[in-house]
Amino acid sequence: MIYTVTFNPALDRTLSVEKILPDQSNRVVQDKRYPGGKGIDVSRVLTTLGTASRAIGFFGGFTGEELEGLLLNEGVDCDLVKISGETRTNVIVNDLESGKQTPFNVRGPEIRPYELMQMVHKIEHLPLPEWVVISGSLPPGVHPHIYRKIIEMLKSRGAAVILDTDGDGLKIGIEGQPDIIKPNIHELSRLVGRDLKGREEVLQAARDVHEKGIRCVLVSLGAEGMLMVGANELVLASPPEVEVVNTIGAGDSAVAGFLQGLVDGRNHRESLALAVAAGTATTMRPGTALCRREDVLKLVAEITLRDKDELREG
Repeated sequence: MIYTVTFNPALDRTLSVEKILPDQSNRVVQDKRYPGGKGIDVSRVLTTLGTASRAIGFFGGFTGEELEGLLLNEGVDCDLVKISGETRTNVIVNDLESGKQTPFNVRGPEIRPYELMQMVHKIEHLPLPEWVVISGSLPPGVHPHIYRKIIEMLKSRGAAVILDTDGDGLKIGIEGQPDIIKPNIHELSRLVGRDLKGREEVLQAARDVHEKGIRCVLVSLGAEGMLMVGANELVLASPPEVEVVNTIGAGDSAVAGFLQGLVDGRNHRESLALAVAAGTATTMRPGTALCRREDVLKLVAEITLRDKDELREG
């Protein structure tokens, strides 16, 4: 069974305006709501690609009820821990004239210790965990050590773990030795404690992290695609040029695509191509609607894969 764990889910509200006019009343021409949170997005994309998963997370208040209802309507199975606080609402303002999006992300509700332990007990007793994706920020009241604890807990039960987070959560989480991590360049820079400039510095940083016991390091490179560093593996997957409408959720889609490939029995190289196809397909969609299966299947054949010898020549 595949599970995703999101400690700080959200309702993503996307407001579209013709043009943002400072100090004036801006008329909203479209108002849409989507389930949000990195692990939630992974479950949504897996569902789109035809693979079942179960989304684990906190929810509270009327916003939490709406979040759960939206997930159920998308066919996403979920098992949520009810909290006393209100699930956060993130606002994304879409300027139609410029094509730019501005997200406003809320910290999230305070999690009480007994609510946190309800989540820990739920994760501890997950039925038949094969793959578990742990991703996103932590809400107030939750220490980053939680990532290391649940990773060690899950690995002791034989589960493979993907960790996708930032800052102290990533630094402490990798001490539990997740199987796969997926930082972008900025997150990788913060992890290794130095500003990374150029492909060689990114490669070396990914190798350094891999040598700490992380089986596979995936590094998001934006429009350049994704770099994979593993045991005797070094591959850069580059997407074709597409019209980018939105970048929100592209990294989560890539995680889902990579996992989908592994579940389908593909090797890491082939799964990387599917990851970049899924991430690229999401950039072609407005708001936080995420990718469509038909776009992913079309794009995967257009992904360029280059191994270490070709990268050295480039």
